Order: sequence, then C-alpha cells, then structure tokens
Amino acid sequence: MKKSKIFRYVIAILILAFALVTLFMSSSVLFNWFGIRAKQGDFVPFIVWTNFVAGFIYLIAALGFLQSKKWTLWILTTVALLLFIALMILLLHIDRGGSFEFETIRAMVFRIVLTITFSLLAYYQLIKYKR
Repeated sequence: MKKSKIFRYVIAILILAFALVTLFMSSSVLFNWFGIRAKQGDFVPFIVWTNFVAGFIYLIAALGFLQSKKWTLWILTTVALLLFIALMILLLHIDRGGSFEFETIRAMVFRIVLTITFSLLAYYQLIKYKR
C-alpha cells in the first residue's frame, strides 16, 4: 500500500473519530444523556447546536477524504468558517453579559484550529500533490 493511501486513511479515521466524539458530546448536552448537561455548567445552546451540526459535516468530510474527493477541502473550509462565525457570535453574547464557561472559548478555538489543519491536509493530500 502506498504511503499516501495510508496517510489518507489515517487522516480520514482521525476526522471520523473527531466527528463521533463531537456528535456524542454535543448530543449528550442537547438531549441530557447520562446527566452530562448538569456537569457542563453554563453552556451556550447555539454553540452546542453548531458543534452538533459540525459533527455531521465532519462525517461527510471523513468519507470524502477516504474517497480522495476534492470537495472535502470545501466541506472542511465551510465547517471552519461556520465555527469561526459561531465563535464571533459567542464573543458578542459574552460582551452583552451572557453566561458562558471559559472552556467553551478554548474548545471553539481548538475546533477551529483542528478543522483548519484538516483543511490544509486535504489541500495538500487531495489537491496540490494528488497522486
């Protein structure tokens, strides 16, 4: 098996794992599975919904990466933009005195950076150096 194919599989599995964790955690808060909502403190519902939607988009991106589809880059870029817009709205919410947990800001920044990293990997693996 070529190194690029193995690399593509590894990245697809990482995106898939991140998607599944995202879906589990966000749905657990939204639907109060396992009493997780009580442990979350002052969660911001629109951020949790954004992450929930992003989880499904990550699933599509994992499939696209696995199948070497160029549109994977645009899916991941769109999700990064969606998360960035949600972060800007969160900051506006905070500025207006809304309740939040500082961990939410860190988590959103982490998600954005990770998604941009996945986007860059898609660009280099699927578009620029397509083998």
